[in-house]
Amino acid sequence: MMQAPVPANEPQRLTSLRSFRILDTPREAAYQDLTRIAAQICQTPMALISLVDQARQWFKAEIGVGVPETSRSVSFCAHAILQNDLFVVPDAAADTRFADNDLVTGYPHLRFYAGAVLHTLDGHALGTLCVLDRVPRRLSDDQRLALEALARQAMAQLELRRALIETEKVNQYRSRLMAAIGHDLKQPVNTIHMALTLLSGSLEDAEDQEILGYARSAIDTLNTELDSLARASRLNQDSVRIERFPIQRLLDGLQDNWSLRAREKGLSLRIRPCNLKVESDESMLSTVIGNLVGNAVKYTDAGGILVGCRKRGRSLVIEVWDMGRGIPESELDRIFQAFHQVDTANSEGLGLGLAIVKRTAELLDYAVGVDSQLGRGSRFTVTMPLAA
Repeated sequence: MMQAPVPANEPQRLTSLRSFRILDTPREAAYQDLTRIAAQICQTPMALISLVDQARQWFKAEIGVGVPETSRSVSFCAHAILQNDLFVVPDAAADTRFADNDLVTGYPHLRFYAGAVLHTLDGHALGTLCVLDRVPRRLSDDQRLALEALARQAMAQLELRRALIETEKVNQYRSRLMAAIGHDLKQPVNTIHMALTLLSGSLEDAEDQEILGYARSAIDTLNTELDSLARASRLNQDSVRIERFPIQRLLDGLQDNWSLRAREKGLSLRIRPCNLKVESDESMLSTVIGNLVGNAVKYTDAGGILVGCRKRGRSLVIEVWDMGRGIPESELDRIFQAFHQVDTANSEGLGLGLAIVKRTAELLDYAVGVDSQLGRGSRFTVTMPLAA
């Protein structure tokens, strides 16, 4: 077995890797989605987002492997990070570098490997997004392009994750986030969408078409999260524009935006009318209430969602009730943190929706509250002053 040589810039590479503070963090749905899409496009039973640490390769996301990490000494990804282009091993058993590798001779009995390198903006190779199989094979040109696009998407999300964690310390959102969203994320998403469209024409089996539908749904989720990131990047005190408007106008917008999605899930969405007026930033307030309604629809499997308003003295309280999964009491203080997800196995997206709600409400000087019971649902409230 040939162990991969250590890169010439190994100390700097490891410093860069650890600056992301990603090692040994919980699973996140956005990264799991990328591995699922990679496995589907490349038609492999296994896929990983692998980060090459000093003595191990650790998996931020994995499909079909079943372990969180392996030794670096047997790592295919340790070889891949020495390359600039896609690293492919068509048949590991016939390759002198890997024929007696423990991952080939033992579980998971690898024969095929293809890894696209995760390069940082300053050129350090952190790891790979890779696909693996137990039989020899090759990738088509479209599959190779899609795998490289997915790797760029994974790296862009890692960069944005690090940027948001750093900026959250000082409670500021930097303008460079907007550029990263527009260039580093949207372009790969469009490439992935194109690859899925090309793939759909070659699939005749109904089960494959169903799996492809899951992949397309994941892309829709990513696009939604990109929009959330865009909104988050624009949040600052200078962006607040106060005007007087009837709250019913905002409620009508909620009905238009979410009623179809609710019906598709078999849910009822009831929005009670309200004839009161507020003085607020209508766009920001719509973001706050829209995120709460969107979360309610996303995490309610049966029953319905109710949105209503209550007048309390000179204040207006907007309430969003759902019959969803509920939130454990121990999590209630953390659900508004960026990237925090109560159930990482069943969550969708990056975990930014409630963080955006909290930050936007703080800019408007509004109070946000939550009550919840596991298995019975949740009630979120936003309290604001009525118009004079």
